[in-house]
Amino acid sequence: MEHVLDHVGIAVRSIDDALAFYLNVLNGTLEDQYTSDAPGVEVHVAVVRTSDKMIELLAPTNKNSPMARFIKQRGKGVHHIAYRVNDLDKAILDARKKGVRFLEDTLRTNIRGRRLIYINPASTDGTLIELCSYANINNSDD
Repeated sequence: MEHVLDHVGIAVRSIDDALAFYLNVLNGTLEDQYTSDAPGVEVHVAVVRTSDKMIELLAPTNKNSPMARFIKQRGKGVHHIAYRVNDLDKAILDARKKGVRFLEDTLRTNIRGRRLIYINPASTDGTLIELCSYANINNSDD
């Protein structure tokens, strides 16, 4: 199964403060901005497209959110790398057969329709990796 780089998630304290760099220096375009108050997510998101890839700026909605804990423990910066797959269920099954463990409670569909799950960083030598698929678009690179 093909895994295509979909986006990079960047932990920031403030979307407004971070946006200037991505829009003015990297010449990105703000594609979407939303807030997810779902328990265990609790994040403000700004989706920025650069010439060829997407970046998600992720800011905590409150001081107890998972993103706030991440920033407190590891600081601002890269939070995760996301790979798009054609069939998320098959990708999960294939990875499990190879011994990959997932953060099971992260399997969900976000408010923009992206299905996703995070791989346990113990299986990736420390990097948080998201696998995702989109129900409303063709996931192939054709």
